[in-house]
Amino acid sequence: MPHRRASEPQPPNQSPLRQGPRPLPLHLMAHASTLMGSNVALPLWKNGSLPWNPRLADKAAELKASLDAAGPDGWKCFEAAIEAETLRRHQSVLDGVALYRQHGYRRHVPAAPVVWSQGSTRLLDYRAGGGDGPPVLVVPSLINRSYILDLTERRSLVRALAARGLSPFLVDWDAPGDAERDFTLTDYIAGRLEAALDHVVALTGRKPAVVGYCMGGDLALALALRRSGDLKGLALLATPWNFHAGREAHGKLLHALGPALAGLIAVTRTLPVDILQALFASLDPGLTARKFAAFARLKRGSARARDFVALEDWANDGVDLAGPVARECLSGWYGDNDTMEGRWRVGGQVVDPAALDLPVLALIPERDRIVPPDSAAPLATAIRGAKTVLVRGGHVGMLLSARAGTEVYTPLARWLKRSLLQ
Repeated sequence: MPHRRASEPQPPNQSPLRQGPRPLPLHLMAHASTLMGSNVALPLWKNGSLPWNPRLADKAAELKASLDAAGPDGWKCFEAAIEAETLRRHQSVLDGVALYRQHGYRRHVPAAPVVWSQGSTRLLDYRAGGGDGPPVLVVPSLINRSYILDLTERRSLVRALAARGLSPFLVDWDAPGDAERDFTLTDYIAGRLEAALDHVVALTGRKPAVVGYCMGGDLALALALRRSGDLKGLALLATPWNFHAGREAHGKLLHALGPALAGLIAVTRTLPVDILQALFASLDPGLTARKFAAFARLKRGSARARDFVALEDWANDGVDLAGPVARECLSGWYGDNDTMEGRWRVGGQVVDPAALDLPVLALIPERDRIVPPDSAAPLATAIRGAKTVLVRGGHVGMLLSARAGTEVYTPLARWLKRSLLQ
């Protein structure tokens, strides 16, 4: 249920701006199982068959012994307390969801000019006043909308780079149209991304640096290996590489889901956004409950509340993933760890970070749940001479928190200027 893109022209394959209440967040379904967890687990705990987290095992055993000693009345009181707390937390989440759906915020930012397009892909020009600063090609993920890099005027990586004297151009992939439904990663990288790079070079007369965020960092890396002679540097922001780092169970899950997902892709030619949202929600099933409960405690008109709504609108404005790309990423990356194992190929060539000969900066968020540091760090380690900087915050917080200006925007702009002026 993608809902809107408030300030940009609506492509034919995108639903118009919603004026009424927002739809329910796509990832809210993960909340239900979290809520039921305590009551479902209680009988297992009572008979001693629940496999506790080792860090909690001693406290759990101590509490169970105390309740056993208190007899049936002790357990009844405890069960009643668990039920009451579950209902209280459930209600706080529902309150947060209701407040979010009715919130008056709508995204309105100045639209960036479209300077090139091909199929569903556009190139947005964020140069301040048509400035002639060093050019930067910014590459987002294929999975989510590109405006995470231009969420609001206060929270915008591309506008921050422009304000610091650079000339940013943002790739906007949009949802795959009929042609893109059969795209592979090679089609996106060797086709669309290289064409966008050519346009930036022709428009500015200069070699740009390329900045990739999340999956966009992997795409940018492949571009840099193919076209290093046309680039001045590469910056990787929260870019995954070792997809099994701390996530071996998810690889096994994707292998198990493979036949079902393949059947769905064969029918729709895409992996629907609903499935993608469910898979990402599984990385941290309790996150939805925590964040909406916290939102319910904010003042409705506060800047923090508006920032939450802006981010949640983006998170619920996802796009389907082209079928072949979904197979490459879910089966090849997440399932088989092809990137780390040296098996990922673009245009027939292995994407080998050790072969890259460009200045490289890797910004790695310390509290990233989507791309844990152990997933991103091996990529920086594999690139000769790469500079690695750990930043506070999480996957999205690195871009949008109050610290983003001093910890990400400014250091990134300085590094880009040094690379581009060499």
